[in-house]
Formats: sequence, C-alpha cells, structure tokens
Amino acid sequence: MVYGIIGENCAGKSTLAAAMARRLGAEVVTGKDYLRMAKSEAEATALFRKRLADALAGENLVYVISDMDQLGLLPEGAVRILVQADLETIRARFRARLHGNLPPPVAQMLDRRHGMFDAVPHEHVYNGATGDPEEFCRSL
Repeated sequence: MVYGIIGENCAGKSTLAAAMARRLGAEVVTGKDYLRMAKSEAEATALFRKRLADALAGENLVYVISDMDQLGLLPEGAVRILVQADLETIRARFRARLHGNLPPPVAQMLDRRHGMFDAVPHEHVYNGATGDPEEFCRSL
C-alpha cells in the first residue's frame, strides 16, 4: 500500500511517517529523495513512479509530501493523509529548527503557506500538534 503523508513544514509529517514505518514495516521516502534513484531527474521520476505503482499491491511505502508539485506523483489508489497543525505550533517548531530564531521573511512564508493543503483530497486527517501517531497508526 502507498500512503501519502501531506502537510506543511513542521506540521508533524515526519513523526507520523516514523510511527507508520515502525507499525507497518513501511519504507519512507521524503520529498525529492527519490531523485537519488538515478542520475537524471526524468529517469529518477520514472523509476519512482514505477516503485509507487508496484507498492500499491505490495509492501508498504510512505511518501512524505510538503510541496504541491509532489502531489502529482501519488498514484490512484494511494491513501492520502493530511497532517495539520496550528500556525503557532508550526512557528515554534520552525523556530527550534533555526536555533531559536524565526526571521521575519521565514515567518511570512509560514503564514502564506499555512492551510495550503487543506483543500487537497484526502482519506484521513492527523493533527500533528496534539495527535498520537501510534494511536493513529492503529486506526489505519
């Protein structure tokens, strides 16, 4: 099965993906990590699309998505999980990544991007601020 974990930066996608990897024995691919599959982007994309298609009926694969352009890689039949968190949680996590500093341009980028995936079709919603990833995995 292919699971697409979709959400903004610092919303909790990686935490959920790690729990799913443990619980489901899933491989996790994040963002454009698939580009390592080949020397050219076109070849890597083709190989990754095939890997995703093969995983639909085979082993579990979790694809972590934080950019709209990556949504097109999810095959028909993939389970889409929207990960959401409130803006203050996202800002606090991003600030921690930047060693306590959140420059105004970064804060503005987070403001603009907040909620950008809310209208994307999905089967499940996970609250990355308050949710329990282990409990969520048991519900799948």
